[in-house]
This record gives sequence, C-alpha cells and structure tokens, in this order.
Amino acid sequence: MASGIFTKPWPYLALILAHMIWGGNFVVAKVTLQEFPTYSLAFLRFALASLFLAPFFFAERKKVKIDKKDIPKLTLIGVLMITLNITFFFTGIQKTTVINASVLTLIIPMLSVLLGWWFLKEKVYLINLAGIFAGLMGALIIVGVPRALFGDVSVQSLTGNLLIILAAIVWVAGAVVSRQMLKKYSSLTLVAFAFLIGMITFFPLAAFEYLANPGWTARLSLLGILGLLYMTMLSSVSAYFLFEWGLAKTSVIIADLFQYIEPFVATALAVLILSESISLDFGIGAILIAVGVYLGTFAKEAHHRHHKAHRV
Repeated sequence: MASGIFTKPWPYLALILAHMIWGGNFVVAKVTLQEFPTYSLAFLRFALASLFLAPFFFAERKKVKIDKKDIPKLTLIGVLMITLNITFFFTGIQKTTVINASVLTLIIPMLSVLLGWWFLKEKVYLINLAGIFAGLMGALIIVGVPRALFGDVSVQSLTGNLLIILAAIVWVAGAVVSRQMLKKYSSLTLVAFAFLIGMITFFPLAAFEYLANPGWTARLSLLGILGLLYMTMLSSVSAYFLFEWGLAKTSVIIADLFQYIEPFVATALAVLILSESISLDFGIGAILIAVGVYLGTFAKEAHHRHHKAHRV
C-alpha cells in the first residue's frame, strides 16, 4: 500500500479526507443538536441530501430499474441504516462524550464480521472471535458497565453509550441486508433510496417537534446552519462520493483501514473544541477495542493463510 500512496496518492487522499469529514461529524453533530430538535435536524439533513442526490439517482434508474419485490428490503435498509441509526446516534451523542461515541463506533467492523458469520455464512476463525470478544469487553468498559455494577456511573452517560452501541448494531444489520442488494444495485441507488426513506420517516416526527415548539427556528444561529450544511453537504454527500471513488481505485481492505482515522480526528476536536478529557477507563477500553478490531478483522486473511485448521 505504501508504494501506491506515493505513485497514485489521490485515491488514498480521497479516503483519508472522507474519514476525516466523518470524524469531524461527531463534534459537529453534538454542537448542532444544541440548536436543532433531534428529528428536525435529521429530517432537514436527509431532505437536503436527497434533493442533491436525486439527479444522480434518476440518471442511474435509466440504466437499472428497481424491481418492485426488492422495495421491502430497500426500505428496511433505509429504516435500519438511516432512521434507527440516526435516531440512536443523535440521542446518544447528546448524552455521552464525543470521545466515547467515536471509539464505540469502532465495534462496527467487528459486528460486521460476527453477523456475516451468523447470517451470510462467511468464514470466521477462532482468532477473529477472540478479537471480537476483546473488542466487546473494551466497549463494555467504555460504556461503564463495570462501574455500573458498583453504582459508580452516570445514568445519562451510560444511556448515551448504550444508544451509540445500538446505533452501531442497527447500522451493521442494515449493512448485512445491503450486501445482498449490492449484488443487484449500485451503492448510489442504495444510498439515495435510504436517504429518501430517512426523509419520509423523519418528517412526521419533525412536524410534531415543530408543532410542540414552533419558536426553535427563530433561535437558529449561523453556527447551527453551518452545522446542518456540514452534515448534509460534507458528511452525507461529499464524503460519500470521495469514499466511493477511493474505494473503486483501491480495495475494501484499504478503505476499511482508513476508517480508524475517525476516532483520532473526533478525539482531537473534542479535546480542543469541547474540552473533553480522556479517562483511564477510556484508555483501557480503547486499547482492547484496537486489539479486537485488528484480530477480529484485519488478521482474518493472514490467519487464514497460516492457520486454516482453525476455521469456525
């Protein structure tokens, strides 16, 4: 990979930039949610993103028609990866720290391996399961389960951490369903359809928030509007295209590798902008998750080459 970075750097830079944008999204979301009601921000984000993606989506439909029997699965992907994921994430990020949330999302690749093994019958080895176990133990430490057993934990922080875990779980569940659909449709079609489902499902909730508190729009500041634009045009649209372009020029393994930029960016911004601090529990949990991610995902092929007898 190192030689590729120097000879053809643009795909790698695109992947790095995409993940840096997503890393910054943790802080932007936490700050922006101080001005927007939860579901109103979600609705506006995906409504604007859907409008932007609409021309690309309809251009794609001229080449590939959506089969009516696939609509329930496509809808399920949108509900899992957008409606439920964003609901849990937005609610959770308001109750916990950006540092905790960004590192807890690293369990996503481990959950992907686990669910791929259960539902898609993908190959998994004992070393992968050991890594997944280590990562999940790290997640439990960050969530605060050990302290909760002794009554020494903030209920709000514990709730927020658990909601971030739920956001990761429903995201992976949606990804498992989308893997099947990606054999038939492009990622652009799936993303555009998911954004549309998100816009539709968030609309009644956003309308209810407005009826309950119509004055929130008058209190919006420039910072809040910029936050919405960041989440829409950068996090939802630009980063997606950068990621897809970089992925097409490299590989899934390399694209996944750069995902681990996100918590570093989020942590740095959280310390600098939000004055968050790093606790000992967090440090221990983060190390376990880092080891778990490596053993649970990246060690998979290497272990396969040398330890074929350990397949589960």
